[in-house]
Amino acid sequence: MQNIRTPFYLIDKKALQRNLEIIDYVRKQSGAKVLLALKCFATWSLFDMMRKYMDGTTSSSLHEVKLGYQKFGGETHAYSVAYADEEIEEVVANCDKIIFNSISQLKRYAGHAKGKPVGLRLNPGVSVSGFDLADPARKFSRLGEGDADRILSVIDQISGVMIHNNCENDQLSRFDELLSQVEERYGHILERLEWVSLGGGISFTAEGYPVDDFCQRLREFSEKYGVQVYLEPGEATVRHTATLEVSVLDVAFNGKHLAIVDASTEAHMLDLLIYRETAPLGDAEGQYEYMVCGKTCLAGDIFGEGRFKRPLQVGDRISIGDAAGYTMVKKNWFNGVNMPSIAIKETDGSVRVVREFSFDDYVNSLS
Repeated sequence: MQNIRTPFYLIDKKALQRNLEIIDYVRKQSGAKVLLALKCFATWSLFDMMRKYMDGTTSSSLHEVKLGYQKFGGETHAYSVAYADEEIEEVVANCDKIIFNSISQLKRYAGHAKGKPVGLRLNPGVSVSGFDLADPARKFSRLGEGDADRILSVIDQISGVMIHNNCENDQLSRFDELLSQVEERYGHILERLEWVSLGGGISFTAEGYPVDDFCQRLREFSEKYGVQVYLEPGEATVRHTATLEVSVLDVAFNGKHLAIVDASTEAHMLDLLIYRETAPLGDAEGQYEYMVCGKTCLAGDIFGEGRFKRPLQVGDRISIGDAAGYTMVKKNWFNGVNMPSIAIKETDGSVRVVREFSFDDYVNSLS
C-alpha cells in the first residue's frame, strides 16, 4: 500500500465477506430477500462478490436504478421521493418493481408500470431515529403515506409496501417494538399484500446481534401475513469494511496537537459533519493525542481525535475507520481537493487500485 498515493479508500474483502455471510444466513433462515441499498454503497467493483449473497438492489433515483440493473442484476427495486415526467419511462425500463412515495405519484404514474409490481411507501409515524435530520417520522414528513384509509383506497393498485423506520438500530427489542406497532395499525392492509420491504437501518451484522431471534421474527411476520419480506441493508452490508488512507501534511499545536491530512470530512466523509460524528482513529493504547484535521478552508473540517503510539510527523500515514457507508456515494470536489482513489484489499492481502480521479474529472464535473 505504500506505493499507492494517498488519499484513497481501502475496502477489505475479508471484512466484507464476514458481513455477506451473515446476510446470506439471514436469507436462508428467515426467508427474507436482501437488497443492497445503493444510496449507502454503490462501488460496483465489488458487485460480482456481493451478488452471490444478495438478491439485488434498491434505489432512490434513476441513476441508481440503472446502476443496479446494469451492474448488479437480480431484483432491481425502483423508489424515488418524486419521479419526473421525463424519467419515468426509463425508470420502469430498468426495474423489476416500482415503488411510489405518495398516492398522488401512484395515481400519476402507475399506468406506466407495464405490468410490473407496484408498491407504495408506508410511513407508520414511528421510528428509531433520534436525529431529526434523518427521522422519516418527523413532523410534516414528506416520506410516504401514513393514513390507513387512504392506503386502503388504492390497495387494489399495489402489491406491496416499503417501510423505512429504522436507523442504526442495533436493538432487536426496539425493532420488534416498531414492527409490532406497524402490525397493530396496518395489519388489515398487510394481509392484502404480496410483499413488504422493511427497509434498512437494522444493524444485524453488528457483533453480538441476536441473528437467530431476528430471523425468527422475520419468518413469523412473513407467515402471519403471507408476504415476501425484503430487507434493504446499506450500512449493515459494509460495516467496518473500509478505511480512508491519508497522509500527514503538517503538524501544529494550538492548545491541542493538530495533524493536518490530505483529505477532508466535507469532501470525503461528509456524514461526519452532517451527523456531528467523529471517525475511529489511532490506537487506544497510544500516549500521543492528536486532533486529525482535513485540508479544506472549512474551520470545522475535523475527522476527530485519536491517540497514537508515537508523535506524528509529516509523511506519516493514518487510517480513518468506517469509510464505506455514505462516503464514496457522497464524495465531492469541495475546495478542489484531490478525490481519493478507490482500492480493494483482496483476501490474499494484495491491494489493487480500481479507480483514480484526476484534474480532468474535477473540470468535467463543472462547466
